[in-house]
Amino acid sequence: MKWTNDRSDNVDDRRGSGGGGGMLVGGGLGTIIIAAIVFFLGGDPSAILQNSNSAPQQTEQRQLTKEELNIREFVRMLTKENEQTWEKIFQENGIQFRPAKVVLFESTTDSGCGTAQSEMGPFYCPSDQTIYIDMSFFNELQQKFGAKVGQFTVAYVLGHEYGHHIQNLLGTLDKVHQLSQRGSETQANRISVANELQADFYAGLWAKQTDNREKILEPGDIQEAMSAAAAVGDDNIQKRGQGYVNQESFTHGSSAQREEWFMRGYNTGDIRQGDTFSALLK
Repeated sequence: MKWTNDRSDNVDDRRGSGGGGGMLVGGGLGTIIIAAIVFFLGGDPSAILQNSNSAPQQTEQRQLTKEELNIREFVRMLTKENEQTWEKIFQENGIQFRPAKVVLFESTTDSGCGTAQSEMGPFYCPSDQTIYIDMSFFNELQQKFGAKVGQFTVAYVLGHEYGHHIQNLLGTLDKVHQLSQRGSETQANRISVANELQADFYAGLWAKQTDNREKILEPGDIQEAMSAAAAVGDDNIQKRGQGYVNQESFTHGSSAQREEWFMRGYNTGDIRQGDTFSALLK
């Protein structure tokens, strides 16, 4: 992936800050549930965060390494490219755009949805319109779930979480919450799948539009995104975690669906083609 010279000021790097400002998950969650939380990429984790059993953990203040500083610059670049691409799309459709904030942390930090923990994986909090990422997630993604991790893997994950911010700005997340309260658990799961696949679509759309503007893509980048999308498919997670697949319990979509909707966003480059709800909730 080619780097640009653009950098966002909306990235808050809390790594190495030290202190005991957060909590870690204690007992009470089964292994399968934890796996689902960690690797599902997205949604509002506030209920889990606020209700988990926890214990404080102190971390020492330290200087960031050269590699960590480089990661910060990379995330600042990706964040700015998301801001520029989505501001352009919103302007074209007569909608006001507000950028999200991105927080880099390690182990634990405070969020508008409660205490953010590494075990949660990357997530978007609608309450403070902020994306939270512990970069150690990408090691887990490769080692435990078989993804081929590279720079564009990070771009895909951030693009997916920024997709949830776009849904928040458009009112989609509010509608999803309302719809999920009205039906059965199975119906709520289907709504969740549509919601997450739309975020994948938005990540693909971002990749297409940004490449049109900045020529950021290099050979193998899209394959990296596909590898990550497949790794976090519900069927792959369930197979690795419990040995079998229960489609009715899917909340984010199968590996094939996640790849399909990312590529639909990438191939069309058209936000109007991303109505996963009409396509999946017939």
